[in-house]
Amino acid sequence: MLVEATKTLVEQTTDKIIAFIKTHDLKIGNKLPNEYQLSQELDIGRSTLREAVRVLVSRNILEVRQGSGTFISDKRGIATDPLGFSLIKDQDKMILDLFELRYLLEPKMAALAAKNASEEQIQRITYLKDEIEISFLEGTDDHVQLDIELHTTIAQASGNVGLTHIIPVINESIALFNKSYNVERLKRETITLHSDIVEAISNHDELEAFDTMTVHMATNRKEFRKIMKKK
Repeated sequence: MLVEATKTLVEQTTDKIIAFIKTHDLKIGNKLPNEYQLSQELDIGRSTLREAVRVLVSRNILEVRQGSGTFISDKRGIATDPLGFSLIKDQDKMILDLFELRYLLEPKMAALAAKNASEEQIQRITYLKDEIEISFLEGTDDHVQLDIELHTTIAQASGNVGLTHIIPVINESIALFNKSYNVERLKRETITLHSDIVEAISNHDELEAFDTMTVHMATNRKEFRKIMKKK
């Protein structure tokens, strides 16, 4: 009670909104009630509600779409740079270190996805895999964001909440590699490896998903180490 008493009215209101989201089991993309309805539901003034919503938008929990309303953000409350990657001077070492981290985490993540993925999630990762290949073939940069979405969706399919929140952060930093180093051979290998990973998950083959994701991570790491030796 003492902690609650020290919070401002706006902070108490943000807590109420988060509690409302949890109580009503609102998911990413779901719309909150309009301002009048929500203020009545939470028994708070509309000006306080607006300020609390602004705070939650800044925390990537909510998203306001002009003319449409307020929605649960797909950023899951994750800060843009929660681990301070942008402040690391040696970006190449950071990329290599994160490849090491991905090598440890993502094979198990793929195996869990093969075990737990829903048909809807399998359809989504298949779609993203195909779109990445199209981006490679057409020479666009769309594959960078699509690759982040693919690995994020696999993380979600794993059913592990921790991975769901950690992997997008790692993927955002690995995007530096995709944007900085255009390796044609790696693109061709990625198309093949993505197909193998998605097939394994679709078949709910946990061991194959683990092995193919291990090869994918090892291939990326090996290629980047080659680039570093030439610099």
